Parts: sequence; C-alpha cells; structure tokens
Amino acid sequence: MKKKMSKSKGMLQNGRNLSARSSFWRFPIVWMIVGAIGIVLIDTLFRQLTERVDGVISLIFTLVMGFLAILVYKLTLTYLAQRSTPEISRQRAGIEAILGVLTGAIFITGSVFIIIALGGYSFQWASSANTSSVLVSIVGSALGAAIVEELIFRGLMFQAIDKLGGKLLALAVTSLFFGVAHLGNTGATIYSAFAIALEAGVLLGAAFLWRRSLWFAMGLHFAWNAIEGLLGIPVSGHSASGLFNVKVNGAVLLTGGDFGLEGSIVPVVLSLLISIPMLIWTARNRGAAVGNLPVSK
Repeated sequence: MKKKMSKSKGMLQNGRNLSARSSFWRFPIVWMIVGAIGIVLIDTLFRQLTERVDGVISLIFTLVMGFLAILVYKLTLTYLAQRSTPEISRQRAGIEAILGVLTGAIFITGSVFIIIALGGYSFQWASSANTSSVLVSIVGSALGAAIVEELIFRGLMFQAIDKLGGKLLALAVTSLFFGVAHLGNTGATIYSAFAIALEAGVLLGAAFLWRRSLWFAMGLHFAWNAIEGLLGIPVSGHSASGLFNVKVNGAVLLTGGDFGLEGSIVPVVLSLLISIPMLIWTARNRGAAVGNLPVSK
C-alpha cells in the first residue's frame, strides 16, 4: 500500500513539473524571446554568407534565410505558444504580399512626389550604375529586412503583447520599440526614432491588424525599402547606391536630411492618413473579425 501511495505521489509530482514547464514555455514573453533569438541568429549567419557572394547567389541566400526564419517562427508559435499561425498561411499569401507591395509603393512614391513638388528632392539617372547588380542587391537587402523585422515585431512581439494587454498596447509597444531599434543608425536622432515609430511602427501594425496577414506587412515593408534604395535615398540612415543620384535641398524636416525619407514630416503625415482608416475599420469589424485574428490559446 505504501509503495502504491508513493508511486501515486511521484506521478502527481511529475505531472505538476510537466505542467509548470509547459506554462513557462507558453508564457508570451518567453516564446517571443526564444523565437526572436532564433530568427536573429539565422539572419546573422546568412548576412555573413551574402556578403561573400554577389549577384543572384546572394539573392538565393536571402530567400533561404527567409524560408528558415519563417520556419523558426512557425515552430515557435506551434510548439511553444501552442497555437496555429493563420497570419503566415500559404492560402492568399501571394495576393496579400502583392497588396502589401502596392500599398507600400503608393505610400513611398506619394511621399517622394510631394517632397519633389516642394523642392526638397531632385533626381538624376546614375549612368555609371550597373542596373542588374543594383536591382539584385537592393531587392535582396529589402526582402531580408522585411521578412526578419516583420516576423519579430509584428509576428512575435505584437502578438505576445496582445496576449498580455490587448491590441492597443501591442500597437503602442511595438511602434515604440521599432523606433528605438533605429536609433543606432547613421544620422539617427530622437526625432527620427519618433518619426519611425509613427510612420512605420503604427502603419505596419495597423496593416497587420487590418489584413491579419504577415505577408501583407512584409510586402508593404519590402516595397518601402526597395523603392527608397532604387531611388538612391538613404534607407533609415543607410546610404543606398541606387539607379538615381538624389540631390537634397531645403529643411531637414522636409527632406529627412542624411537619415533619408523616414526623417521627413511628409511620410509621417501620409502614414497616419493611411493608418487611421485601417484602425477604424479594424475597430468597427472587431466582432466579425475575431475568428480570423491570430489568437494565442
């Protein structure tokens, strides 16, 4: 009898230990950190590889990196957070990515044209540029950044904070962190970080809430960086050797100065004009959309 009681107590204790471990790994901050570390490690490894090769091979490495980063994200959410991942579903992935690219293209080209009209930018074709080389380099760089940053910020962080405190808190926290993450870039200031928090953090967060798709957010992010790079405009302080040489004139508040378009007031205003309708639509359709939103179990 004593042996049976001892065995039962041991089984109960083991069950409690397993339950405690399961609860630990399912805690949002834990799986957010684990997933982010995995994605950053993959990104770091493949960045070193792409720096050693040129042309199409570097683009292939970027695509492999993106695939592995998405796989790490899916495994993290499936086995640690223990929930499904409709936000990266292959169904409608193509159309969502294309819609995101179109939205990002309209946003960035609109911002650039306004600054041109106000005398802030002028462009001249870079005759010495190797078109194919520039395209491959900028597309690869923009694609890698879009995949990694969206998986971490809108994928892991947004949904972890959402689980803990709701969508508004998630939007505020991810936007703030997204701005702070760019403080180390060349030419960054407190204002540029604030501008990025509003124009990128809020816009990409609103886009994710609106479409409930990381493909859409990645497409928007990709078009943003790629178009800036192709135009030769610095991307958040990172100089770009694009297809054009850009001449900057006037106040930094208009042009963004050495930091690039993200430091301009123009995309800040335009991004809010795009984000607010997205957030209003999301709020009005919250009841109908709850079943489609990524929800941690």
